[in-house]
Amino acid sequence: MEHLRRNKVCDLLKSTEYGKEVLVKGWVRTRRGNKNVQFIALNDGSIIHSIQVVIDLQQFTEEALKPVTTGSCIAVKGILVESKGQGQTVEIQGREIEVYGSADPETYPLQKKGHSLEFLREIAHLRPRTNTFGAVLRIRHAMAYAIHKYYNDNGFFYLHSPIITGSDAEGAGAMFRVTILDPKNPPLKEDGHVDFTQDFFGKETNLTVSGQLEGELGAMALGLVYTFGPTFRAENSNTPRHLAEFWMIEPEMAFYDITDNMDLAEDFLKYLMQYALDHCMDDLEFLNNMYDKELIERLKQVIANKFERLTYTKAVEILMASGQKWEFPVSWGTDLQSEHERYLVEKHFGKPVILTDYPRDIKAFYMKQNDDGKTVRGMDVLFPKIGEIIGGSQREESLEALTRRIHEMNIPEKDVWWYLDTRKFGTAPHSGFGLGFERLILFVTGMANIRDVIPFPRTPKNAEF
Repeated sequence: MEHLRRNKVCDLLKSTEYGKEVLVKGWVRTRRGNKNVQFIALNDGSIIHSIQVVIDLQQFTEEALKPVTTGSCIAVKGILVESKGQGQTVEIQGREIEVYGSADPETYPLQKKGHSLEFLREIAHLRPRTNTFGAVLRIRHAMAYAIHKYYNDNGFFYLHSPIITGSDAEGAGAMFRVTILDPKNPPLKEDGHVDFTQDFFGKETNLTVSGQLEGELGAMALGLVYTFGPTFRAENSNTPRHLAEFWMIEPEMAFYDITDNMDLAEDFLKYLMQYALDHCMDDLEFLNNMYDKELIERLKQVIANKFERLTYTKAVEILMASGQKWEFPVSWGTDLQSEHERYLVEKHFGKPVILTDYPRDIKAFYMKQNDDGKTVRGMDVLFPKIGEIIGGSQREESLEALTRRIHEMNIPEKDVWWYLDTRKFGTAPHSGFGLGFERLILFVTGMANIRDVIPFPRTPKNAEF
């Protein structure tokens, strides 16, 4: 059987080479039929659709077909023919079957259809074999590729920022410590604190929460850079929107002001929506039909509409005048919650929104301050169903202003001396933002829980697979 080159299901379903001998390999989704003929739905992951293999029972012994059960992995050699049934144009008349791996019908967890997403999270090692997670993972790949293509085609350079860091980019705390010290008997200083000078790096280190600060360093030499890598937050958040390990895309651009930053974010997101519609329609149609009847239309609406741009102050005025009852009361100076963000996008404007000029006291130390002394040139992009999907800002390029701000926020200068150096030596106006990759995938797939758009979710008390 091996002398034939394997044909992928995605290619066979488009083929019109009827009468050709083909070799297909994959996993059995269903097997049905009668005492004369059997129909096997075979899927190899290349496309959401399975190909039908028709088995004439006069050509096969019962013993040969017994291990061909739902979940088993088989190779089939046969003839590609025009399909008489509805739903697909081709099928395979099976001539030879080889079973690579059987799947016991009594114990295979995906024997039946209609499992809940909660149940599938408990078998994350098998859930990619379902239509839903096959679709999500193919879309996830397409979006990762599109991100790299977009930045490459726009003159950006991909910068690999470190995963192990000695700094906390956002002052957020809640970081995972990286250490080789004995947890039962660590070396101690005279004051009783752990002596991290004896650790692997000679100092306290953690898993990164962001590649932004290192991205800024790259932008000060290469002009336009982006990072795309895993980030980690040790918050005990069991919500449908939080993961302990997730991926971030963070472009940093020398000589961009806040308006340039907004223009890039809007163009970038519209490019990704269009790429999904152009390249993932089979998977999108499945998810649209199964989970979210407005999914495809929502993607089209993002592309069709110019994002609404307004200040945080104006947004607060709209929210306070809305007459809505909020779970979290809103007033000037409070951080907007998802309910506020979604009201602005879904109810008030009916399209994506970019908010700017946030109160400085609720934003990070590196954001450029406005002349009013109260606000900073931050920007958040808000999407329907998601709320904030991008957060960014024009960065503070003034050494004096930045130094003053880190002192106000009690950030030790010794921890960010290298960051301050870029303001001492050839400082330049620059901007950047961060896009949470999983939040993007939530939007593009219509899934409701962030644990369902990453292959193996890392959440509190959960690192099984």
